[in-house]
Amino acid sequence: MSGTPPVSTLDAWRREPFSWQGMTHDCYEQGEGPGVVLLPELPGITPAVLGLAQHVVDSGFTVVIPSLFGVPGRPDTDPRAGASIARACISREFAAFATNARRPVADYVRALAHRLNGRTPGPGVGVVGMCFSGGFALAAAVDGSVLAAVLSQPSLPLPVTAAHRADPGLSEAELLDVARRTRDDGLCVLGLRFSEDGLAPGQRFATLRERLGGAFEYIELDSAPGNGGGFGRRAHSVLTREVRETPGHLALDARERTVAFLRRRLAPVPPGAPAVPEVPAAAD
Repeated sequence: MSGTPPVSTLDAWRREPFSWQGMTHDCYEQGEGPGVVLLPELPGITPAVLGLAQHVVDSGFTVVIPSLFGVPGRPDTDPRAGASIARACISREFAAFATNARRPVADYVRALAHRLNGRTPGPGVGVVGMCFSGGFALAAAVDGSVLAAVLSQPSLPLPVTAAHRADPGLSEAELLDVARRTRDDGLCVLGLRFSEDGLAPGQRFATLRERLGGAFEYIELDSAPGNGGGFGRRAHSVLTREVRETPGHLALDARERTVAFLRRRLAPVPPGAPAVPEVPAAAD
């Protein structure tokens, strides 16, 4: 695909470490309004991840980005990115190859979301996970402060077997809690993937549809040969690397649908005010 994704820098972001149960990560914060925890994709907080984060801030949210891996601000083309990926794959925090796994980093994200909820307006917070961190957003929704979870191209566990491909990326106990919250608390979950993306298998989304029912919204962009969006078969990063700021661009539309999803869940319209319009569905 020609063109480049929207990018940004760390210049306007406030850095503060956050610790929980022996884990400490620097967290970058900016904005006002309802809270959103934005989890970076591998290899870390790249300029493209910051481009997405800045867009969410500009859309009226307080955004916190924990630096879970890599060096913040470096591009994903940095030669050292491979080392960040390798370290993440073998880290106990992420359990990249484990099925039915409760990942320690999910507890950290839950605590971070809970703290953000305590100091931002609105009924609760959102968590957006991408790629390696996609499933962490769903696991974070065990906490009652999380009202919106976004899973963009969730890639854990790495899809090495049929069981890995169908695994939802969290433990059975956590998934039961999330499913209960969709019934009792109105929790909603949004998933995004490209149709030919083997790292975020369709079987994983089939499991989530089966277990979460209508509470799981699903956006799939066509990346098969000859697709109308011009995406390559290796297209992966729905909300970052594949976005082009061109009207009608399908990944741009998916990004706007994601922001609209967060707004509906976290900034409900007061009685008597005009409703926030739905974003038209992108062509799948």
